[in-house]
Amino acid sequence: MYQKTLIAGWGDMDFNSHMRNTAYLDKSADVRMMYFADFGFPMSEFRRLRLGPVVMKDEIEYFREFHLLDELVITMSAAGLSADGSRMLLRNEFFRQGVLAARVTSTVGWFDQEQRKLVRPTDKLLEALQAMDRSADFRDLPGSSR
Repeated sequence: MYQKTLIAGWGDMDFNSHMRNTAYLDKSADVRMMYFADFGFPMSEFRRLRLGPVVMKDEIEYFREFHLLDELVITMSAAGLSADGSRMLLRNEFFRQGVLAARVTSTVGWFDQEQRKLVRPTDKLLEALQAMDRSADFRDLPGSSR
């Protein structure tokens, strides 16, 4: 299972002294981009291809709080993928001391920055998606590229 360990920082906190909801989305995006970089797609490659992930929907479920300087162990898996790789559900789970604290599920597609539309990923990027661990509730998705 792909995972990264991050820290709940000062800028991640809200008025109630726990991690703010948008910080979960930011940390999920960070882990997502770390995954792609580790599989041969650093930001420079996305810039070269003029291609990037676009989030169409995020769902956050909370189970336990995170506080300032807590260690966050964040996993990433595929909860869904279309055969052509144009659409996916990416799942990030946040653990505090080994216990599930939150879950973010994002509906994502690939956006061609020149054509300004959803497209299929390159074959190499599709391989990186297919290599991703799958969640227990993984499902096949319809493609959304044009």
